[in-house]
Amino acid sequence: MRTTTRLRQLLAGPDMLIAPGAYDGITARLIEQAGYSAAYMTGAGTAASFGLPDYGLLTMTEMVGNAARMTAAMKLPLIADGDTGYGNELNVVRTVQEHERAGTAGIHIEDQVSPKRCGHLEGKELISIEDYVAKIRAAVATRRDPDFVIIARSDARSVAGFDEAVKRVNAALEAGADIGFVESPQSIEEVRLVPQQVKGPCLLNAVWRGKTPQVDMRDAQAMGYRLTILPGMLLKTVYGACDAALASLKEHHRHPTPLFDSDVKDGFRRFGADDWDALRTRFRDPAAEAAE
Repeated sequence: MRTTTRLRQLLAGPDMLIAPGAYDGITARLIEQAGYSAAYMTGAGTAASFGLPDYGLLTMTEMVGNAARMTAAMKLPLIADGDTGYGNELNVVRTVQEHERAGTAGIHIEDQVSPKRCGHLEGKELISIEDYVAKIRAAVATRRDPDFVIIARSDARSVAGFDEAVKRVNAALEAGADIGFVESPQSIEEVRLVPQQVKGPCLLNAVWRGKTPQVDMRDAQAMGYRLTILPGMLLKTVYGACDAALASLKEHHRHPTPLFDSDVKDGFRRFGADDWDALRTRFRDPAAEAAE
């Protein structure tokens, strides 16, 4: 089954889909091994993996390249940050084409100007609603796989207010988007209102210490959300673990005990070493292969 079709099935299922944020092949594979059904490619995490802030500094090619590495590392559907589409509606056409080639199951496209800023920072600027809807129409018309999911994200809440954000997302849904994403509702009441006022399935973005208050995933499902992404969860965990290990080395002059305390072979097993070892045996011993 294509990952796009699987993503559609999950979104139509009885439970809200939870997609933890990944930023490379390691985190993508760990999400799969932890038993989740989908992963989200965080734009902020991808930028951080280049040593950069989430200021719209990466190109479409760099973002899609990261998505391709992640889809190759796991079998789960990958939802990716498509930023602004990297230009006008013509650039959106190419963004959708390249993400489909990379094996991405869906992307979200937002209504900020380029270069964009993280949705939970100040200083964002918006394009017109007419220009934004044109981008969504372009994305919908371009996809070859009808199951490829187009998510319409509006950052208008922090710039022009809650009502304007809902208006923009609804216009995008009317233009053919599959899911509405009102970025950074700023109270529990606003979080609750999004699924009530948005005329389609809704995405909740759970950002630690961001503009949106923390919500229990069970409560989000009860409110009517169909998808929750947690972009920075693993990235911030890595920050803390790395800071602690580096400080321990500096203080104690010995290799710190890792949180994942295993030998070298067990570490490689997390990334398919047993399968690769079996392939080597197969190619070196044709008799063993014939006996299978």
